[in-house]
Amino acid sequence: MTIRRVAYMPLVTYPDSPPDEAVNAAIVFAGVLGFDLQATAFAADIPRVSTPLGGFLLNVPELIRTTEGKSLERCQHLQALVMEQVGGRETARCTIRKLGYGATGDTAAAEARYFDLALLPWSKDSLVSQDLAQEVVFGSGRPTVLIPAATGTEPIQHVALAWDGSRVAARALADVMPLLSDDARITAITVSEEKALDDDISGRLASTLRERGFEARSRIVPLEGRTISAALQDAAIEAGAGLLAMGGFGHSRLRDFILGGATQGIFADLRLPVLISH
Repeated sequence: MTIRRVAYMPLVTYPDSPPDEAVNAAIVFAGVLGFDLQATAFAADIPRVSTPLGGFLLNVPELIRTTEGKSLERCQHLQALVMEQVGGRETARCTIRKLGYGATGDTAAAEARYFDLALLPWSKDSLVSQDLAQEVVFGSGRPTVLIPAATGTEPIQHVALAWDGSRVAARALADVMPLLSDDARITAITVSEEKALDDDISGRLASTLRERGFEARSRIVPLEGRTISAALQDAAIEAGAGLLAMGGFGHSRLRDFILGGATQGIFADLRLPVLISH
């Protein structure tokens, strides 16, 4: 029996939705990794409420029906987009699921646990997509890759790893390893001035990886007035990496997120695919 690896892609449609370009990029990225794809488009199911004015000023039921209709139309569009992009092959599915507003994040995180990793189309203009990404990263227990629209279609031959020797950094290393080919290169990146670290901590990791047969090197990157997320992404892009892997610092409680600086910056400004482990 052939073992199949499957990526899960949740798609939100209310009150906004990731653009088609980002969705397309995530679909292509699944193919680049050699993964099958399971996508779920969530349609808004808005509870009916009574109003003190009895709808005198607003036809609330009609507004709800219109909103739900637009959300469902977006789901149907995304479903067609997924199937068109994969050319009708049996390696991808896209289902539509109606869900009450506010329940999408928890549901997507729970669904993601049944797959190998989650893929999240990212857009700076879709705040609900960014919120969904946070829910999945911190609630699913699965590695999650954020995908911006401007993502290449080439195989991932070079991965950058944000390395500070922490538990979550080690988890990111373990999560990205199954995605690498035997000839893949790894650049371990450590940002100086951000926290107290042992000397040449990334060099030690690179040496260990080389002993295991990988082509690996290390880079020490100064902040130089940048945020840590900008410094990490700049260094990954300058090194020619097609993917940045990093640990996610933070936790969630009732949708109130307390994030580490690097994690928060990645969610706000994404410039290349980033795998986040938590």
